Amino acid sequence: MITNTLLGEVHLYSALLATLFGTLILIWEKGTKKHKQIGYAYTVSMLVVNITALMIYRLFGHFGIFHYAAVISLATLLAGIIPIMIKRTNKTMMHHISWMYWSVMGLYAAFVSETLTRIPDKPFYTMLFIAVGITMGAANIGFRKYIHQWKNKFTN
Repeated sequence: MITNTLLGEVHLYSALLATLFGTLILIWEKGTKKHKQIGYAYTVSMLVVNITALMIYRLFGHFGIFHYAAVISLATLLAGIIPIMIKRTNKTMMHHISWMYWSVMGLYAAFVSETLTRIPDKPFYTMLFIAVGITMGAANIGFRKYIHQWKNKFTN
C-alpha cells in the first residue's frame, strides 16, 4: 500500500514535471518531434497528477473540491489527447490545441490555488476563487490572443 507521504510526493513531483512540460509545450514550436515527445511526457505526468489527486483525502477527509478539479482536469487532458491520437485533421488539431491549452492553464490555476490557500489566516474558499479567477482570466486573454495564430497554422 502507498503511504500518504509517498502519495503526496509522487503527486508533487509529477505536478512539477507537468508544469515544466506544459510550459515548454506552450512556448516551443508546435508539431515538431520535440513537441510530440514533450507532449507525451506532459500527458503521462498529468495522468499521474490526476490519479494521485483522486487518492488524496487529507484536506477534507472525503471527496472535495480538488477532487472535482482533478476530474475536470482529466477530462480536459483526454479531450485534448484522444482526438489527435485517433485522426489528425485540421479540426482535430484545433481541438487538440484548445483542450491542451486549457489543460495547462488548469494546472497553473491549481498551482496558484495550492499556493494561495496555504496563506495562514486567509479564508480558504475566497483564496481559491481568487486564484482560479485570476489565473483563468489571464488564460482567457492568452487564448484569445493566440487562437487565430494557431488556426492560421492549421487551416492554411
